[in-house]
Amino acid sequence: MFDSVHLSVSVILALLSLAPLLRVQHWLIRGLDFPRFQLAVLLAFWLLIGLFYFESFALTESLSMAILGLTLARQLWWIIPYTRLFPVEVEATSDKSVAHIKIMTANVLTPNRNSEQLIRLIKHNQPDVIITLESDNWWQQQLAAIEEVYTYSVKVPLDNLYGMHLYSRLPLHNSEVRYIVENDKPSIHSWIELESGERIKAHFVHPAPPSPSENEESTERDAELLRLAEEIDEKHTPTVVAGDLNDVAWSRTTLLFRKMSGLLDPRIGRGMFNTFHANYWFARWPLDHIFHSHHFALVKVERLPPFGSDHFPLLTELALKPELNSPTDAPEPDAADQELARNLRQQL
Repeated sequence: MFDSVHLSVSVILALLSLAPLLRVQHWLIRGLDFPRFQLAVLLAFWLLIGLFYFESFALTESLSMAILGLTLARQLWWIIPYTRLFPVEVEATSDKSVAHIKIMTANVLTPNRNSEQLIRLIKHNQPDVIITLESDNWWQQQLAAIEEVYTYSVKVPLDNLYGMHLYSRLPLHNSEVRYIVENDKPSIHSWIELESGERIKAHFVHPAPPSPSENEESTERDAELLRLAEEIDEKHTPTVVAGDLNDVAWSRTTLLFRKMSGLLDPRIGRGMFNTFHANYWFARWPLDHIFHSHHFALVKVERLPPFGSDHFPLLTELALKPELNSPTDAPEPDAADQELARNLRQQL
């Protein structure tokens, strides 16, 4: 009896794990990209249960164990790059003689009213640039307290959970607010002048997730990231992309974005830096991201303490040191990726 139950649960776990491989945009399928780590833990646990309880390995038992082993290996293939078991993609540096930029991303959660704690985090960590997401007029009023230091800003207060504010102590140039795909989902694009006088291009985004309360399919989110990727000139322009992508680092969509844009992920080889959900330790994944061109080396990346939002803030410090990384370090699109990108373009 137990062998049949074990096989049934093994098949269910395998289906949940492998479903995101389907080219289906519905939120039920795309959402299964998120809990890959949690599913890997369940697969490993159920595999150990089988090893402990099975007295022999007849056909049913062997099939169940094979399904679990192969599915677990597939899950680990996706998530191990975001652990210390994998080589880093971005080289580290402690060189203080080159230009640095410290960027803090914080999804504030619109109903959250704990602005004082966020301001304390800002004052303690002293980022050069702050991007807030889900910030409305109330948050704009509270964040006026930092404008004495952060004298440059771009403000897009909205009450639809997609407002955003950019604050910088470094000069901003040619800033613009764009609505790349949906007319109520803004993104901010700006040149930032470093203390050395050099300029970098920054893109701050927050596309909508696939969900029953937002877009039933991931098409809009995927298309926004793809369109942004196509306009990035990562070989010649120092570039940073940051924000809440409403997607995990290892998903097909984010990997396609990185391949098409040529940007690097400083978390690879260092950790997942799960930023959501701040209130549930057992259901966390990396939704807030920072990617950059090969021109930068990593000084540090860290998840900051919670401040009442459902997201943790993310703090990343980069150094303009292009000799440490090569443009060829970034993943490159293959024929299947190019076809997927073409299909996404045709859907909108």
